[in-house]
Amino acid sequence: YGRSAERSAKFLDQLELQLEELVANAAEDRVQAERLTAKVGAFERRKPVKKAFPEHLPRERVVVEAPSTCSCCGSDRIVKMGEDITETLEVIPRQWKVIQTVREKFTCRACEKITQPPAPFHPIPRGWAGPSLLAMIVFEKYGQHQPLNRQAERYAREGVDLSLSTLADQVGAVAELLKPLNALIEAH
Repeated sequence: YGRSAERSAKFLDQLELQLEELVANAAEDRVQAERLTAKVGAFERRKPVKKAFPEHLPRERVVVEAPSTCSCCGSDRIVKMGEDITETLEVIPRQWKVIQTVREKFTCRACEKITQPPAPFHPIPRGWAGPSLLAMIVFEKYGQHQPLNRQAERYAREGVDLSLSTLADQVGAVAELLKPLNALIEAH
């Protein structure tokens, strides 16, 4: 079985070998890190580039009134040397309107008959909603997945009170109108 001092000496030799390996690995890692940092330059943050607004959008030019005299000395001998332009994207909310179609009645003095031009076409017979409004309601419901109650709330915020049941009636009427088109698509 030998002396315990021999076992501790072997143990110390093993620890020294492990320590040598760790020191060698650390030196290798340090050299490799120095090589990598030499390749990588200093990091410079680039300024973000703002994407330009689409060219097809109309531009409204608002010119801020320039001073007529120098703010420092009061002289009126100032000359324009350039301008800075700041672009701001803006939206004009949709506009609601009521179209009043006036159909005048005429009577004939000779035959006592009354004549009047025909009523304008409405997609829904005797309906009050125009084709654009109906298309918007149906597109927002099915194309944008916007429930009718949210549409009614948004219209109320815009100043037009349309009840949920009224919107549902309009959607049902449009669906009934589009049944022939749906049948043609299915047949195709």
